[in-house]
Amino acid sequence: MEHLLAAVDIGSNSFRLSIGRVHEEHGVRQIYQIDRMKETVRLAAGLDQNKILSEDAIQRAVAVLERFGERLRSFHPDRVRAVATNTFRVARNTPEFLPRAEAALGFPIEVIAGREEARLIYAGVSHTLPLSDHRRLVIDIGGGSTEVVIGKHDEPLLMTSLYMGCVSYSRRFFPDGYIDDQTMRMAITAARREIEVITKPYRKLGWQQSFGSSGTAKALFAILTEGGMSTDGITRDGLAKLRQKLVKAGKVIAQELPGIKLERSDVLPGGLAIMSAFFEELGIDDMKTGDGALRLGVLVDLAGREGLHDRRDETVKVFMKRYHVDSRQAARVKQTALSLFDSLFPDLPAQSELRHCLSWACDLHEAGMSIAQAGYHKHGAYILTNADMPGFSRVDQGLLAMLVMAHTGKLSKVQPQVRTRDQWVAILALRLAVLLCRRREELNRLALSVSVSNTSIVTKVDKTWLDEHPLTDYSLHGEEDEWDKVGFQFQLIPV
Repeated sequence: MEHLLAAVDIGSNSFRLSIGRVHEEHGVRQIYQIDRMKETVRLAAGLDQNKILSEDAIQRAVAVLERFGERLRSFHPDRVRAVATNTFRVARNTPEFLPRAEAALGFPIEVIAGREEARLIYAGVSHTLPLSDHRRLVIDIGGGSTEVVIGKHDEPLLMTSLYMGCVSYSRRFFPDGYIDDQTMRMAITAARREIEVITKPYRKLGWQQSFGSSGTAKALFAILTEGGMSTDGITRDGLAKLRQKLVKAGKVIAQELPGIKLERSDVLPGGLAIMSAFFEELGIDDMKTGDGALRLGVLVDLAGREGLHDRRDETVKVFMKRYHVDSRQAARVKQTALSLFDSLFPDLPAQSELRHCLSWACDLHEAGMSIAQAGYHKHGAYILTNADMPGFSRVDQGLLAMLVMAHTGKLSKVQPQVRTRDQWVAILALRLAVLLCRRREELNRLALSVSVSNTSIVTKVDKTWLDEHPLTDYSLHGEEDEWDKVGFQFQLIPV
């Protein structure tokens, strides 16, 4: 099997587009990158003291995304995943900027959490490394955040996202490009304070190999090795020599640093300070570089979603155990809800994202009962909104939480969150399934059928069955009022 997938990494310093060819043979899946685009945007540099992204930075971003969008114009939406990182997470005007960015790209953009970014980075790096039984430390210094992961094989064991990056630290400590010994020490000390909170658990778990990924690590590797300051990648001694060289020059002089790219010059001091802090705080002696990082991790994850390795399925199973979900009841609700959903969308692919999300909502709709039965749907929605859920973007989690919130009680409380008519239909399928399975017994048959036309919902129920189930009859009539409040006409017709 071979086909193309595309990943867009909207970072705080650079925007990257990677197109990969997926090849699967004998159960082994490989991704070969066939096209790449990278543009330095310096998005994080556009943040002011109030965390507002400037119009100039927004226009730079939109222009790049329009170019990426042209390259992706022939791609089906299911074959493209665009993720945005720290600057999108912290900017207060992201809600206003995001629609412009999505319109320019032509595809939805997911603002991912720091831990999810760390997971995807590790997936990308591990995909390019040879097999090993060693634990690996991966450090990715981005423009606005730094992700730190210890993993073994393809599995991350510890993941952290720290709020510091090469752009933000260069702006904070070296705003005019001037470098002296005191300022460099201050920058390293500030970074060590950020790292200090993770030092103990990371050193306790330990690692045998360390890798740096993305621009800062690759720039330092090239400068140190090509400049004769190191013969073995990024080393503690090599970093010290580079710091001394920059302090002596008083600034970054690209002509005196073989291996540096011009667009990296302005953010090198901040990246160097952060990397030096990691070496000192975690006791690292040497580091190699790993290819792939976030953009390849997104491709790996996207390819897994198409196959049998969707990480989100594993996460849902873990959450079901963590929150003591009644798996038999969840299975009953899921079978009923998906049956209704499929009858309403006979032409929709079984692998559609909305169908997947409905399935996970069925699995987790009672997760909130681990907190309290009263208002359990609200507790469940809170958990799914705020928990770290590997594989899920914030958009995924928002939709999942909304479905869980909407599966019982008042519909008006979720009305502002529902974006499409199809999402209303998914809510309908879930509510009816929960209602029909209330007795927590296996259903011998589905005694009702549903059709939806515009804002009209027609539910036909076997009259004899309905007479034998007065509680269900009462509850179905209650749905008439709820759907009427959100603009739908719900008709219950005994047949």
